[in-house]
Amino acid sequence: MVKHPVVIAAFLLGSFAVAGTSLVAFTYRQTQPRILANERQALLDKLQALVPAASVDNDMLEDNLVVQDPDLLGADRTTVYRGRRLGKPVAAVFTSVVPGGYSGPIKLLVAVRHDGSLGGVRVVSHKETPGLGDKIEEERSDWIYSFDGKSLQDPQPRYWGVKRDGGVFDQFTGATITPRAIVRAVKNTLLYVAQQGDGLYAQPDPSDNKPGGS
Repeated sequence: MVKHPVVIAAFLLGSFAVAGTSLVAFTYRQTQPRILANERQALLDKLQALVPAASVDNDMLEDNLVVQDPDLLGADRTTVYRGRRLGKPVAAVFTSVVPGGYSGPIKLLVAVRHDGSLGGVRVVSHKETPGLGDKIEEERSDWIYSFDGKSLQDPQPRYWGVKRDGGVFDQFTGATITPRAIVRAVKNTLLYVAQQGDGLYAQPDPSDNKPGGS
């Protein structure tokens, strides 16, 4: 019995669809571990730019916790990566969010040393205007480095603002909203750390409970 051409076409299309789906699934399974490893390494590189690897002896990617304070940290849930050496706190890196960017939220990494000073700040992602607001990127200017070493004592809280507002941080020509929002977000992260104190490090390093952990 000769099958109808439409049936044959449908069968062929179905076969191609199954084969294509299987190929995509196979490719995904094969590449996913590599993708995850690359993402992990990229994040680790960013953390080590703020908290030098030589200053800690734990796995900061594993030693993390999620905190909730949208008023100060800008998001409902914020991941905190903690650095320790010989079990003692060294620094904490926050995935803080700037909700008041000119073109939308700005994602940051904010490293706060145990003494309350900043190890540094980096912009992870943003949608600010090219040529103006994008000067927050370290590839565009050195403005983001102006936070290095700053704390709530240097400068005093009332000076945590852009110079146009009486603060100590530069603004950009034609773009004040973006740096103003980032300065506020970094200050708020420092305020959160000051409120929490050593409570941020109270939860044990989970890697200590793994085989081979110290």
